[in-house]
Amino acid sequence: MQKVKSCGRNDTVRLELSRTSSTLAMEEDESAESRIERLLSESPVVIFARSSSTSSTGCMCHVMRNLLATIGVHPTVVQLDDEEMKALPGDEDGDPEDPVGAGGGGPAVFIGGRRVGGLERVVALHLSGQLVAKLVEVGAMKQGDAAAMYGVA
Repeated sequence: MQKVKSCGRNDTVRLELSRTSSTLAMEEDESAESRIERLLSESPVVIFARSSSTSSTGCMCHVMRNLLATIGVHPTVVQLDDEEMKALPGDEDGDPEDPVGAGGGGPAVFIGGRRVGGLERVVALHLSGQLVAKLVEVGAMKQGDAAAMYGVA
C-alpha cells in the first residue's frame, strides 16, 4: 500500500511504501543497503535526499530535479533518514567535496546506478556537456532527443 502526503512545499511529495505485492514495495525486513541497490537498479536517475533536510538542502534537491527536468529527464527522488543516507554507495572518485554517504548534508545523484555527486558536480557535468552524454548512455534520454536539443551525436 502506498501513501502520499504533502511535505509542506507545493512541489514536494513524500511517498510512504508499506508491505504489498508490488515490486516497488519496501519489505520491512529489507536492509537499507538492499533497498538502495534495488531503487538504483529500477530507475536510471535517482536523487537521494535527507528526509530531515534543511531548507537549503531541499532547495539543492529542487534545483537538481529542475535542471534534469529542463533537459527532459525526470528523476526518482527518494528521501532517506540519516542512517539510510550513510548506507549510500560512495563516490568512485572518493571526492572529499561530496561526502553525502559519509554524513554530508546535501542530496546525492546517481545515474545508471553510479554515484555522480551533489549539486556542484551535476552542474559541472552539465556545463561541460558531459551530463547529457551520461543520460543517453544509461537510457534516461533518447539519442535523438539529445541530438535535437544539444547537437550530441
